[in-house]
Amino acid sequence: MTRINLTVDGAKVSDDVEPRTLLVHYLRETLGKTGTVVGCDTSNCGACTVHLDGKSVKSCNVLAVQADGADVTTIEGLAQDGELHPVQAAFHECHALQCGYCTPGMIMQSVDLLKDNPNPSEDEIRVGLEGNLCRCTGYHNIVRAVQTAAAGASEGGQA
Repeated sequence: MTRINLTVDGAKVSDDVEPRTLLVHYLRETLGKTGTVVGCDTSNCGACTVHLDGKSVKSCNVLAVQADGADVTTIEGLAQDGELHPVQAAFHECHALQCGYCTPGMIMQSVDLLKDNPNPSEDEIRVGLEGNLCRCTGYHNIVRAVQTAAAGASEGGQA
């Protein structure tokens, strides 16, 4: 067992973990952060995307021990003071989900995309989300949600 210390959604945590434990399994099974979805376990789908020190990563491709000392934000940590994050609100407003399985990873990747590029074109959004797969929506409403969140940020909101 290896001792890890990290901050998850603003809370400091410390646990002993098997060195081979994936971050996604640590988040879900040890911390109960079940919004971080296990989609494929091969890093192909992006459903497990979280922010590690402010950058999106596929948590099925990161060992929990690699997150030692890091700041991790999950989909549960995006909303603040009972208010949805602007990207979460835009996904809701634009009906950017069907089954919802990919939605947490899509939102986390979208937040990171907008942090790096606050006013992306449609093509830049599609490229920015290309590592996250949706099997239901056809992506049109997802792209529209990212555009809506970006427009809200440019009007004084924050995406």
